[in-house]
Amino acid sequence: MKKSISITQGLQSLFGTYDRNIRFLEKSLSVQFQTHNGTLEIVGNNGGVTVAENILRDYATLVDEGMRLDNGEVESLLKIAVDDPSRSVREIATSLRSRPLGKKQVTPKSLNQRLYVEAMETHDIVFGVGPAGTGKTYLAVALALTALQNHSVSKIILARPAVEAGERLGFLPGTLQEKVDPYLQPLYDALYDLCDRDKIDRWLEKNIIEIAPIAFMRGRTLNECFAILDEAQNTTPEQMKMFLTRIGFNSKAVITGDITQIDLPQGKRSGLIEAIDVVSNISGIAFVWFNEKDVVRHALVQEIIKAYDAYNQARGHNGKQPTGPELNEQAPVRPSHSTRPSDE
Repeated sequence: MKKSISITQGLQSLFGTYDRNIRFLEKSLSVQFQTHNGTLEIVGNNGGVTVAENILRDYATLVDEGMRLDNGEVESLLKIAVDDPSRSVREIATSLRSRPLGKKQVTPKSLNQRLYVEAMETHDIVFGVGPAGTGKTYLAVALALTALQNHSVSKIILARPAVEAGERLGFLPGTLQEKVDPYLQPLYDALYDLCDRDKIDRWLEKNIIEIAPIAFMRGRTLNECFAILDEAQNTTPEQMKMFLTRIGFNSKAVITGDITQIDLPQGKRSGLIEAIDVVSNISGIAFVWFNEKDVVRHALVQEIIKAYDAYNQARGHNGKQPTGPELNEQAPVRPSHSTRPSDE
């Protein structure tokens, strides 16, 4: 099948540096692009050509109407449009507009990241499950800071299990806070990256932002609070139940974790895995499943994750993400469906 599109100024802006965006569409949709006498010819199978044509025409129309996206937003738009052809480019572009937050502009960079942000905006409890580098913690902290600055909540609580990642650190000197801070450093990193250090320090000093091991949550009720439980795969079932039952009025809770990186002692069941089994069908709780396509770190991280998945499969290990619910517009949870694509 072959289709032709006139190369307008709007369409030219889509090509990217060294035609990077066009190459991405070729690889993702199994099509080929050829320029000929001021037109762009799309050659390939019917499905791929149709999707590519719709993306190109819609994008050119948006640019001609005055919409401007930076390079990162264009790349994100194309990734989402390829993964979810049912969504119009206009709808995706509108949802991808950067959100100003302190010194940062926060933009979802993949379909699952967009679903994750939408879930946090519309649900009181959200689980973000998937490999490292997919933005689970970073986006949750960004939404928490937004809620705090908009006065939607009066407090942020960031909790993490204090579990050693395979090594034995032994006795740590200092106060209790100094002992646990090394385990919580990734949360500090996200806060300082997203907002001015002086403002974060003031909020920490006034206890408006509280960073603590999950054990500190016992016996509390969290009202008007945005609570994030990070590295939840390292919670015990008792800790997970305790955290989920802390949620009070006008509060949100986000639970993030990677079930392929559990550091609990041998034979100890992960609280995150148990929670997936127990609460996945409760209306009002959203699950968003990430995969290697959502990784926003170095491009090699995607390949490393895929390589470990293949290695675990070959050895018969259950190293891959299990089938789980995925957020959609009709229901908070869609059981028995995973967003993980088949390995190529």
